[in-house]
Amino acid sequence: MREQLEKHQCWLYLACVGLGLVLGILKPAFAQTFEQLMWPLLGLLLYTTFTQIPLLGVARSVSDGRFIAALLVGNFIAIPAFLALCVLWLPLSPAVLAGVLLVLLVPCTDWFISFTHLGKGSASLAVAAAPLLLLVQMLALPVYLWLFLGAEWFQLTLSAPLLGAFVGLILLPLALAGLTEYAATRQPRIKAATDHLGLLPVPLLALVVFIIAASQVNSLNGLYQVMAQVVLIFVGFLVFAGWLGKLLGKLFRLPVASARTLAFSFGTRNSFVMLPIALTLPEAWQATVVVIVFQSLVELFGMIVYLRWVPKTLLPDRA
Repeated sequence: MREQLEKHQCWLYLACVGLGLVLGILKPAFAQTFEQLMWPLLGLLLYTTFTQIPLLGVARSVSDGRFIAALLVGNFIAIPAFLALCVLWLPLSPAVLAGVLLVLLVPCTDWFISFTHLGKGSASLAVAAAPLLLLVQMLALPVYLWLFLGAEWFQLTLSAPLLGAFVGLILLPLALAGLTEYAATRQPRIKAATDHLGLLPVPLLALVVFIIAASQVNSLNGLYQVMAQVVLIFVGFLVFAGWLGKLLGKLFRLPVASARTLAFSFGTRNSFVMLPIALTLPEAWQATVVVIVFQSLVELFGMIVYLRWVPKTLLPDRA
């Protein structure tokens, strides 16, 4: 059941976006009532997602030194450098730029594992690397935002609503997931329940996408040009990420499966961990939310291409 949900998740999200847009246009008042469900759904989504990551296994994740070195260099040095070059010549408004940076600077820690498995990478390496990626990005993101957007935007992120969202929707679910994992090591019933929680992230994310589409569709006037502008950035990023995985795989002399895992890590971003941060920004920064949600949809369809491109063309099995 879980594998089938993950395999067909792109089409499920697309259907939910379509239904949400229709509801938002036809029944805007009704759609706004759904918005009240956004925060508890996001909290539950992140909790169920974090329970599928072996948070207590950070120390074990560094056992393959060359792979971890390539993973960290790609995600936290090469990709930020690439984005810095893009920022120099892309004429983006501050809100759009914030959305692009928020979503592309941080690597995914959930569906990256699923796509790595489906794309014939090393799922075990992906699982082991996930907690380390989550830890490093939490530490690195404030520094990146300060470097890219300046001290003024950094002060904006220190507002009470944003800090509350960060604590309540990221740190609290993360801590609860860690406690759940710890309890699961001592109680088989909790371990079984945790495994069943793995069925929830895809339908919960579909609900979140539906609510966002329904509640935001009537405020998209003037933002269609933004989406047309950033789609080229996101598609170009996916191409760059794939080739970066191949390059670092060669430089660090990694097996083909490990190099594929790099490609999927670089290509997938942590959009729905960043979404609570974007939702707390002032109304003038509404484009930030649209950019993050739009990137996740582009990425999902990009992963459909990755599932064929990476194992068959970019990084085929060696003779």
